[in-house]
Amino acid sequence: MLRVESLEGGYGSGKVLFGIDLEAPKGEVTSIIGRNGVGKTTTLKAIMGLLPEAAGTVVLDDDDLSGRPVHSVVRAGIGYVPEGRQIFPALTVLENLRVGQRKPPRVWTEERVLDLFPNLKNRIRNPGRALSGGEQQMLAIARALVTDVRVLMLDEPTQGLAPKVVEQIGDVIGRLKAEGVAILLVEQNLNLTSNVSDRVLVLSKGKVVETLGIDEFKRDEERVHSQWLTL
Repeated sequence: MLRVESLEGGYGSGKVLFGIDLEAPKGEVTSIIGRNGVGKTTTLKAIMGLLPEAAGTVVLDDDDLSGRPVHSVVRAGIGYVPEGRQIFPALTVLENLRVGQRKPPRVWTEERVLDLFPNLKNRIRNPGRALSGGEQQMLAIARALVTDVRVLMLDEPTQGLAPKVVEQIGDVIGRLKAEGVAILLVEQNLNLTSNVSDRVLVLSKGKVVETLGIDEFKRDEERVHSQWLTL
């Protein structure tokens, strides 16, 4: 389980997070929703060690990761797929995977990851720039997996993708849940959120204002949307 307590941080003198508490259990999807600018992406970056001024506690099982550099957080088992994918466009699919691969891999080998993403297996020698948007997103997820993740953080993984590809991403999330991966998902697509999540956290002004089990979220989705997501 990933456990975060009293997480604070921001950019320069601008504070964005004001005491975030959350848990992401093994084999479950914890989704974070909220209006633009409330701190969703900043929360993931702070957990990952990408905000040097962040404060608070980040614990994976019994391993306290608070204040550690990014490479140490990755080594502990947390993977991050940022918004916009950020693959290496000039590198092939295989080269993108091998850039951050854990050596030797313990769980997520190249073969296992490519079985999860058959489209990538068929384009293994193609450069990243030659892939479709959906394939690039799958490559970004695959690249995180080969670090041997126990927790996978996804920031807007379906942004700009066709409905069929969104469905494929949802299927992948479901398979990763079944493999015991803890998933922390930032997503604007509430239909996907409803389909894959076990619980939903609502952020507003850098704080968690509601924590809802998925059944409760489905019952209250209209109210949550009008209260916390509509400008």
